[in-house]
Amino acid sequence: MSLTADQPRSPQAPGPLRLVMVQQDFLVGDIPGNAQRIVAAVRQADDQHQADIVVFPELALTGYPPEDLLLRPSLDIRVQAAIDEICGAGLAPVVVFGAPVRENGKLYNAALVMENGKISHRYFKQCPPNYQVFDEKRYFASGFESLVVSLRGVDVGITVCEDLWAEGPVETAAAAGAKLVLNLNASPYSQGKQLRRKALVQRKAKAAGVPIVYVNLVGAQDELVFDGGSLVADGKGEIAAEAPQFEQGLFIVDFECGETCQPVTQPLSPPLSASAAVYQALVMGVRDYVGKNGFKSVVLGLSGGIDSALTLAIAVDALGNAQVRAVMMPFRYTSDISLQDAEAQASTMGVHYDVFSIEPMYDAFMATLAEPFTGTIVDTTEENLQARLRGVLLMSLSNKFGSLVLTTGNKSEMAVGYSTLYGDMAGGFDVLKDVAKTQVFELSRYRNTVAPVIPERVITRPPSAELAPDQKDDDNLPGYDVLDAILQRYVEQDESAEVIIAAGFDRADVERVIRLVDINEYKRRQAPIGMRISERGFGKDRRYPITNAWKSGV
Repeated sequence: MSLTADQPRSPQAPGPLRLVMVQQDFLVGDIPGNAQRIVAAVRQADDQHQADIVVFPELALTGYPPEDLLLRPSLDIRVQAAIDEICGAGLAPVVVFGAPVRENGKLYNAALVMENGKISHRYFKQCPPNYQVFDEKRYFASGFESLVVSLRGVDVGITVCEDLWAEGPVETAAAAGAKLVLNLNASPYSQGKQLRRKALVQRKAKAAGVPIVYVNLVGAQDELVFDGGSLVADGKGEIAAEAPQFEQGLFIVDFECGETCQPVTQPLSPPLSASAAVYQALVMGVRDYVGKNGFKSVVLGLSGGIDSALTLAIAVDALGNAQVRAVMMPFRYTSDISLQDAEAQASTMGVHYDVFSIEPMYDAFMATLAEPFTGTIVDTTEENLQARLRGVLLMSLSNKFGSLVLTTGNKSEMAVGYSTLYGDMAGGFDVLKDVAKTQVFELSRYRNTVAPVIPERVITRPPSAELAPDQKDDDNLPGYDVLDAILQRYVEQDESAEVIIAAGFDRADVERVIRLVDINEYKRRQAPIGMRISERGFGKDRRYPITNAWKSGV
């Protein structure tokens, strides 16, 4: 896929220069396979587009983030074998790609330049990040030298990801005579991230007075989603080219180079709406997690509520309806409306649909527990038993058919512990783990604008776990508008109780919500992995101790 029409390329340089940005989904740890992907993409860029330079994302050879695979003793051997394969492939264009490289006993996050079958230059990332989901200083030493190299007659500066966000590397490369700066990235998606990237690239390019080529990874790895969106800003800070988000492909950018290097401005990829971007991130996350981990299919509990309805839609969009099984597991408190709406959505989406009552199993458990429960009152124990019976059914289907269980809890529920360990939390992947309840409604409405698959009544009726007669979520929690606003401030912005109260929230609501968040850390640690779409998800971003005596307040 290209951003411009293909044109014959002149081998003379400086002058016209054709650069291809590769947005590709690399598999972490598959070093031989990733080398083959690099070679295939370069050959395509050469054969179809007559590329002069082909640029790949950060650590393309290992996939990102490789984490403790970088500590394996055979890492260097595997990486060198893959580099040798790329060098021996007879590739004509200049190739710039990311790989871990060891020098003098230290491991570096490197950008390698291959010309004429040899690695001609290496650049070591100067600013390895160590915040949020990034933990690079655990593995990588910091480089300290800039790199400006003549490629096809053009002086090109090389940088890697965080080097662009820090002050120094880009500016030093420009001062050393670079007419063009390449920046190799593995920048994970979060809401609004592409706008922040564009603003940064524009500011840096304008300040340095040179174009910046920002090449980003695409695909999902565990909880992280990489959204692509590779782009180019000219020396005046104007966006000249932008690849689409969440799409693999080869994206061409032509430059006219002389005293300066000027990208030929192209029509920009239309921006995604906020809901469309989040939805595509969730779809990509499910597709890659299921596919890369070798699962044949997925199974989920379809309750007739909005969380499972949205999860089903995402699963089908990610995998196709033939790979998705939905199971309704009614109990005496399950309403006719829930039964009707679950069946309607399953039929609309064409998935395998089962209805298994948990009533006989519940009665059997309660008969067994009758003696020890004598003299006690009905409480959440009986509610949790319902959820755990459903979890047993889903995990049995998972074991028998090799299906991954998708859980359906949202971020609001995970935050306050409104979920059951070994019940609705039983499973392998939580699609909505970082999606607040209010956003679940927004995404459901968005999905129905694409095609109406979620019954309108599911979106408009009051949420209920249906574990007790006439139960509603807001019987036990503040309304979701209030709850999510408090959680946004406490979880994602680290505001204290007093600061949140001073912003106009009811003290009792704030203190109750914060207490619930704090005491349920143990439960979240046992929750399945799920995609990160915010700047502070319940995963790599959050590392709170379970056992602690911290008191909330100022």
